[in-house]
Amino acid sequence: MALDPDYETALALSRFGLGSGENGISALTGNVRERLKAEIRAGAPQPRAGDLRDTPTLLAETYDYQKEKAAARKAERANDTSAAMPKGGMAPEQMPEQSMVQKRGAKMMPDAKTMTGPNPIRDAELAELRARFNDTLITPDIGFNERMVMFWTNHFAISTKKSQPVAAISGAYEREAIRPHVFGRFHDLLLAVETHPCMLLYLDNTQSVGPDSPARNNGKRGLNENLAREIMELHTLGVGSGYTQADVTSFAKVITGWSVSRTEKQEAPGTFLFNARAHEPGVQTIMGKRYAQAGLAQGQAVLADLARHPATAHHIATKLARHFVADDPPPALVDRLSRTFLDSDGDLAAVSTTLIEAPEAWTPRLTKMRSPLEYIAAALRATGATLRPQAITQALNAMGQPWWQPAGPNGFPDTVAAWASPEGLSTRMDFANALAGAADKTVDPRTFATSHLGPLLSDHTAQAIARAETQAQGLSLALLSPEFMRR
Repeated sequence: MALDPDYETALALSRFGLGSGENGISALTGNVRERLKAEIRAGAPQPRAGDLRDTPTLLAETYDYQKEKAAARKAERANDTSAAMPKGGMAPEQMPEQSMVQKRGAKMMPDAKTMTGPNPIRDAELAELRARFNDTLITPDIGFNERMVMFWTNHFAISTKKSQPVAAISGAYEREAIRPHVFGRFHDLLLAVETHPCMLLYLDNTQSVGPDSPARNNGKRGLNENLAREIMELHTLGVGSGYTQADVTSFAKVITGWSVSRTEKQEAPGTFLFNARAHEPGVQTIMGKRYAQAGLAQGQAVLADLARHPATAHHIATKLARHFVADDPPPALVDRLSRTFLDSDGDLAAVSTTLIEAPEAWTPRLTKMRSPLEYIAAALRATGATLRPQAITQALNAMGQPWWQPAGPNGFPDTVAAWASPEGLSTRMDFANALAGAADKTVDPRTFATSHLGPLLSDHTAQAIARAETQAQGLSLALLSPEFMRR
């Protein structure tokens, strides 16, 4: 069914993008499908900000910071011990007031929670938020490329709650491993992700040692299967695709030695390191195929085969169709996406083009729910409002999608039920009310709704906005309407 061009533009901004900008839907001119394809050709933008740093720099700063904290804690314990057991036999309550002040001051020495100086973990997170909410999430005409970054970052999920080093480099991980490859070959994306220090630290592969490797230290260090399991279960083949526990164990042995350099004696600190001493020697068999011992190349060969496996194509196709089209993906669309994936050797630009050209992707009914991150981005784009990074993190936390903090390596859920709970909608109401209350008082809510929702705007929503008692209430109703929250 052919759609009216205005309707198609509104639908593209909602379903494939991040919503319209301040000037509304009419600002997006031309054939919208060609505009989407142009964003594929352009690739994902890199966030622009002078305070964004690369992984090696951030890890070096984080390790230095941890050393400083450890020294502060050690000094604090020494001061506490000295105060509790004074050498002169004077009890703490007998000390002069000056000494008590010094003792209280000693307890306030910097630690993980009280250091007020530079904090590379906190500073890195705020810099990444500023770069996205002042740039890549706000400036695109449509935002399909940015939506793909969000999709793949969630597919290859990490969590900043894992550790301070992971938290410090989570933004660099997205910038270095994901953004350059979202419209490239899947096997290149896969290799970039699995060899990035962030993923290696998050899934504990830096601790994994081959049982028969020189580094096993008489069995004191052992095999860790976390990364191997999640690569097969989440990143490539998917659950129920035919691999076994034995395949996971063999693959875990193959990628022993995949680690992160800490000293100049290895590789450049903070970069990927293949530690041959920790690598399990010998041939390994995975899903019926034997992989000869070839050091790093052994693991690269397994990843290449997993990336090209039909089960991987189906798994990726299903997730893309679920994210952009429906919670229950149309089987015909999944089949076409999977076929394009296999026929093009995992060319994600070709797969994305197939998605855009699919008739199932242009059904007028809005069935999906914007995630909190998508919703906040859309609201800020529409209103032109700017928020401090701390306010954005608070809003994301309240809505249930804390910044780069999914509950597990399977990422945040991608279904309507996950985001349409009463509690989730209540927190969106608070956010919308705050934005509406701070809006330009000359903005007419009826004009705002028509401009930003266009043909998607229902008569019911338009009437509710028209009946609003105040401008702020009218704008809130527009931002909380099904047409704005769904896509």
